[in-house]
Amino acid sequence: MFKKLLAGLFGSQGDGEANASTKAAEPIEYKEYLIISQPDNQSGQYRVSGWIRKPDSQGGAQEHRFERSDMLPGRDACDALMVSKAQRYIDEVGDSMFEPDPRRESGTAPS
Repeated sequence: MFKKLLAGLFGSQGDGEANASTKAAEPIEYKEYLIISQPDNQSGQYRVSGWIRKPDSQGGAQEHRFERSDMLPGRDACDALMVSKAQRYIDEVGDSMFEPDPRRESGTAPS
């Protein structure tokens, strides 16, 4: 109830739309990768996020969720920044972005 009251006071939609993802943009090809911007709409601001995919020879694809803390007021500017940051990330990290993150693997916690 308190959450609804605050949402009404500050202009939030309330029904889960404050953190709703927008429709994904058309993929941008870069090197052997596809960059797909899909920013999160957060109260009229767009958070840089989306996907980096690398198609494989069997028709599938490796996929990496790409999220940043940057917020922009316009969708077009957000899409452009997403592509720019993803290109830089691809140049720096390459295919190692698809390797499992050892920090997230279960069963390796110290006892």
